[in-house]
Amino acid sequence: MIAVGFAGAIMVGTGLLSLPAATRSGNRTELVDALFTATSAVCVTGLVTVDTGSYWSTFGQVVILLLIQIGGLGIMTLATLFTVLLSRRLGLRARFLAQAETKSLNLGDVRGVVRRIVVFSLVSEAVVATLLTIRFATAYQRPFGTALYEGVFHAISAFNNAGFSTYADSLMGYVTDPWITLTITAAVILGGLGFPVVFELVRTWRRPAYWSVTTRITVALTVALLAIGTVVFTLAEYANPGTFGPLNGPQKLLAGFFASAMTRTAGFNSVDIGAMRPESLLASDVLMFIGGGSAGTAGGIKVTTFGLLAFVLWSEMRGETQVNVGHRRIPASNQRQALAIVLLSAGTVAVATFILLAITPYRLDAVLFEVVSAFGTVGLSTGITADLPPQADVLLVLLMFAGRIGPLTLASALALRDRNRRFELPEERTIVG
Repeated sequence: MIAVGFAGAIMVGTGLLSLPAATRSGNRTELVDALFTATSAVCVTGLVTVDTGSYWSTFGQVVILLLIQIGGLGIMTLATLFTVLLSRRLGLRARFLAQAETKSLNLGDVRGVVRRIVVFSLVSEAVVATLLTIRFATAYQRPFGTALYEGVFHAISAFNNAGFSTYADSLMGYVTDPWITLTITAAVILGGLGFPVVFELVRTWRRPAYWSVTTRITVALTVALLAIGTVVFTLAEYANPGTFGPLNGPQKLLAGFFASAMTRTAGFNSVDIGAMRPESLLASDVLMFIGGGSAGTAGGIKVTTFGLLAFVLWSEMRGETQVNVGHRRIPASNQRQALAIVLLSAGTVAVATFILLAITPYRLDAVLFEVVSAFGTVGLSTGITADLPPQADVLLVLLMFAGRIGPLTLASALALRDRNRRFELPEERTIVG
């Protein structure tokens, strides 16, 4: 049902973007370009084969905005409601204990959940749009109508981690402007944390001891990955004349922080990605693959999945038979779900990279970056997207679609297919390593 729903939205978006009124020239868009753009918008990715600002008309850009809003709200709502659905698998006593401990979502409050998600999203976008509009109008002398339109467009795109921009060079013109870049970054992080985490933080931010395991892992890893990414990008690009080289010290740190946040599936860039050093591209691949928080607008395998496997590894290295996070024990089924998502995602990226290398003339670093960006629904590119052949565009469409709904539906399916055998086979250990 999820796959059909998102595919339906993509088909409608493709049809609307194929209309002559959707382009500035008044000509019909090629089917592959319309399909690619619609998929990128619904899956809140941000990869484009044509420039958003100069190619699409106002009608076309509004269609893209609506598709982004539908995709972002759809993912947040579906993922949050799946959390409610999966809690039905718990026993009554365990359910009461879990809800009392974590203040989690109520099974009978589905309508309230959807309403809070919509209100939270629209209010957040309105605040960000207001800040951006003020800056565009006052500091860059944009007419109020233009400033308002650009503010709303980038606010919706940022909060939904889409990365679409009306500027051909994304946000490179604002690399030294903390008002613009930090406002965009705040919107990206807020949308990428996930509604359950944000809602829990609003209620219990002064009492971290009461946070659920999901919130603890999400917050801790989000902060850690932002800090690590900032350091890596700043050091790697510090003297690079094509990226951070012309900037002063504080501006380089700002650009490094922005790059670290955007690789978490946002897709905006304030420097030329194609001019980055190989070590920066590799760091970006890792951050894009991990992604953001669950039940949010971010993509990737999610920080909770990555964090859970990190705790599994730590427990194995210490020789512990149980995986504990704080004062909670993680069930073995949860660990298997995380492992399955990571292995299937890595396999998908590997196969897609191999195919793209075979049908395009580009190097491994550029191709891998493009594949991970599409699968992680990030939207960053080294600049090769517009020059890819149609078959490569179709492959990226499939990757964006799989990367958007794959981890969510796979995790839910694995959790709901919990089947107990009535017998156990004799145990035999294999040689590992």
